[in-house]
Amino acid sequence: MRIRIVGAGAMGRGIAQWAATAGHTVELCDVRTEAVTAALDFVRSMLDRAVQKGRLSAEDCAATLERLVPLDDPWADGPDVELAIEAVREDLGTKAEVFGRLEQALPASAVFATNTSSLSVTRIAAALKDPTRLAGLHFFNPVPLMKIVEIVPGAATRPEIPPALTALVEGCGHRAVTVADTPGFLVNHAGRGLVTEALALLEESVADPAGIDRIARDVLGLRMGPFELMDLTGLDVTAAVIDSIWEGFRYADRLRPSYLTPNRVAAGLHGRKTGHGWFAYGSDAPAAAPEPPVTGDADRPVYVAGDAADSDAAALREALAAAGATVETGTGPSADALVLVPVWGTTVAAAVAAYRLPAGRTFGVDPLPPAGRRRVLAVTAAADPAAARDARAVLARASEDDGEPYAVSVVRDTAGSVAQRLLASIVSVAASIAERSLATPADIDLAVTTGLGYPVGPLAWGDRIGADRMLELHRALHATTGDPRYRPARWITERAQLGLALTDPGTSPGDCLG
Repeated sequence: MRIRIVGAGAMGRGIAQWAATAGHTVELCDVRTEAVTAALDFVRSMLDRAVQKGRLSAEDCAATLERLVPLDDPWADGPDVELAIEAVREDLGTKAEVFGRLEQALPASAVFATNTSSLSVTRIAAALKDPTRLAGLHFFNPVPLMKIVEIVPGAATRPEIPPALTALVEGCGHRAVTVADTPGFLVNHAGRGLVTEALALLEESVADPAGIDRIARDVLGLRMGPFELMDLTGLDVTAAVIDSIWEGFRYADRLRPSYLTPNRVAAGLHGRKTGHGWFAYGSDAPAAAPEPPVTGDADRPVYVAGDAADSDAAALREALAAAGATVETGTGPSADALVLVPVWGTTVAAAVAAYRLPAGRTFGVDPLPPAGRRRVLAVTAAADPAAARDARAVLARASEDDGEPYAVSVVRDTAGSVAQRLLASIVSVAASIAERSLATPADIDLAVTTGLGYPVGPLAWGDRIGADRMLELHRALHATTGDPRYRPARWITERAQLGLALTDPGTSPGDCLG
């Protein structure tokens, strides 16, 4: 296939390298000829590096470079071009102008694709004489390494174009997901679940950015915490995406932005690229503060609140006993015992009031099985600091099986604690995408694991917990906080009621016809 790429910036050169390496002839052009030269030099250096590392033969490198054809004029006649990909700046007028000029230069049979990450594909296509020939082809940076591409048909796109683009993408070694033309498409939309909830937790002073990141990594198993991720992406970019998706979905509660970001963006605290974001960067930046050492009495007796039917309480008792802790049994704690309450979408304060527990020595414990060696202790405003230090020491005790102690985060009491709220939001946003039929459950999970690097897709993640258990969590969060952002998604509610997995697309009316 002969492909013309208009725009030789970071995305354009990445797409060019990807397509040429896969065997396609690529015309690379830009209104600035020096940009094309720089892009080809960059691609050559990347290919040379691949040869040096043994990932590409010298012969294949030479052949790939021969397939890269620089053009001085982006609007030159191209009778043999079958696909034109636009990768210019995110501006509707600019993109419409590019395709308007390509419409005059290329044959009517050529398919047009825009690499827009935030603009409506339908609105870009509307400026064309033939809007049926254009679709979205959204790559992620760096293109050769980020092996996921979103195929986005516009409202007028011919039905045969998305399957043809899918075949092209997969033939070049990447994975393709088909996504509705909606704000944020799929990956950026799904990614809002993590960062918006992390910002909400920070608003409430539940934990600081470093503390939330530790829990995201060590309990949920994410490679990067949400604040590290915002600093890497750039808070200016993240805030703009959060706002545009929230506005695009008519101010949906579960996508609500934080009041924390506008001032930080205005102050230039954008992250790594400015040297300071949520954290400081550069040679002069102070080292990250270590976690405070565990100093309490690990031998203090503990009482785990919960009846015989409470599996979370039973699991915590068993784990602490296995670590050699003194775990009291009976109908209530002794006068000196620490009281630990496994919370699921609720608060420790509510348990203290409901069960008349001693407020000064009652603490919450997140029952989510951690991906690493970290537990989370929640403290109320009435907690005795010395008792809290002892509770932290008890939770840090190593299991007799492996002898490795736990790190223990101490957070402010909140409905569901940190990890539960992050996970609930991740699953909820994905469920809302599925229930609107913006993408299939399989494509949602594929896009998120490939594009965002999550350890498991959000719907499959919810299935690990169980649809009924996730529904219980969302209902508890909603009831405890009164915040509509936690209202259970219909997708979760129905699947829990019907005994279906969250990853199951289910039966549609169309399946019952014919």
